[in-house]
Amino acid sequence: MNSTSKRVLNGAAAINETIRQAMESDPSVIVIGEDIAGGAGLGGKNEGAMGGSFGVTRGLLELFGPTRVRDTPISEAAIAGVAIGAAAAGLRPIADMMWSSFTPLAFDQIFNQAAKMRYMFGGQARVPVVFRMAMGAGLGAAGQHSDTLYSIFTHIPGLKVVVPSSPCDAKGLLAASIIDDNPVLFFEHMGLYGMKEEVPETNYKFSLGSARIAREGDDITIVAIAMMVQKALEAADELDENGIAAEVIDPRTLSPIDDETISRSVRKTGRLVVVDESPPRCSIATDIAARVSESAYGVLKAPIKRITSPHSPVPLSPLLEQAYIPSVQQIISVAEELMVAH
Repeated sequence: MNSTSKRVLNGAAAINETIRQAMESDPSVIVIGEDIAGGAGLGGKNEGAMGGSFGVTRGLLELFGPTRVRDTPISEAAIAGVAIGAAAAGLRPIADMMWSSFTPLAFDQIFNQAAKMRYMFGGQARVPVVFRMAMGAGLGAAGQHSDTLYSIFTHIPGLKVVVPSSPCDAKGLLAASIIDDNPVLFFEHMGLYGMKEEVPETNYKFSLGSARIAREGDDITIVAIAMMVQKALEAADELDENGIAAEVIDPRTLSPIDDETISRSVRKTGRLVVVDESPPRCSIATDIAARVSESAYGVLKAPIKRITSPHSPVPLSPLLEQAYIPSVQQIISVAEELMVAH
């Protein structure tokens, strides 16, 4: 980032600003999705567009007009298909898929078309499309609106998967995703929309595939995904009071994933905890644990531990939902357990 001009923005505002700046600098960037240009638009010609389920794109219709900000039918398959076709034809669509839980309805378009088109045409075709989607538990959205699902997309070659943990990261990672010539799945935790921090005003970009060391430490490595980074940092503060220096790593992107930064940290600390809000089976936590067990097995001082949600749908009950999400205390307890395991 090359800016000293910072303001406090929440995640929704940071994402909105990123899209606006991209549309201002590149006329090929368009936005499509349900209720993007409609919903609340009951006044004048371009007045009061809803801006998607969370209002993230509100105001873009008024700035760029209905040609570049378009409503779609209630069909995730249609949204993905139109976005992929537009990308192949030379545009840079940003498709609002609403919730991650809805993307299975577009698996064929994303898996068989977007992910494979460049490969099947020997690099002659590009599919520069970004699929934005909300995800995550904690806001009472229940089982059909809270799935993470990012691990599924990392299994598909040809897709990039991005998981920002803060408003500042969301802006830099989304800006990089929009200019990427490959299809990008951009997962926005619902807790991110209201989270506030300083965000530079410039159109900065973070490299896709480079992890961030959110906190340095020598005793134990904690790799945390998306909003779990905030809980890992909180746990690290408490661990530090007990004389345990935890290094917290935010992968930022899951495909590609920065194996070297994670492995280098574990080779330093000898211990690894992976915190992931997804269920445990075939999860990112499992994938990272397997990768580290291969790259740093000889230096491990204790078993690798995963902290995940249960293998269950997200419950509606507020008490059960909070019990479902990995907690700060869980991270502290597991870290302390590993420190005495050697």
